[in-house]
Amino acid sequence: MEEKVRIDKYLWAIRIFKTRAIASESIKKGKVKMNGEVVKASKIVKPGDLYSIRISPLITKVIEVVTPLEKRASFPLVAPFFKDHSPIVEQLKKLEGDFVIPFGKRERGSGRPTKKDGRNIRKFNA
Repeated sequence: MEEKVRIDKYLWAIRIFKTRAIASESIKKGKVKMNGEVVKASKIVKPGDLYSIRISPLITKVIEVVTPLEKRASFPLVAPFFKDHSPIVEQLKKLEGDFVIPFGKRERGSGRPTKKDGRNIRKFNA
């Protein structure tokens, strides 16, 4: 017998959302769609269903249900229960102009003073 799992519980169980309440709220706000149509929190998931979940204005996850899952588990254990079809390349292009990803070391003197700088400042002011 195939278990019947609601979409809000499924999204919480596969760790898309931190709590089931947040999952339900996102569904009510219309952030979760199946085939371009908004779904209700009581929608029963079936293998092969494809859901589009808007996490933020810039990030949208597209997942396919492999097997319904009712109980939450660690990420490595829930990975076989869904397939991620998210367009990562497009999302990175959107983020490219808005954020600078820091690589390597920052320039000396930029940012907060070091302990040594603080001692020198206190000596200078004394």
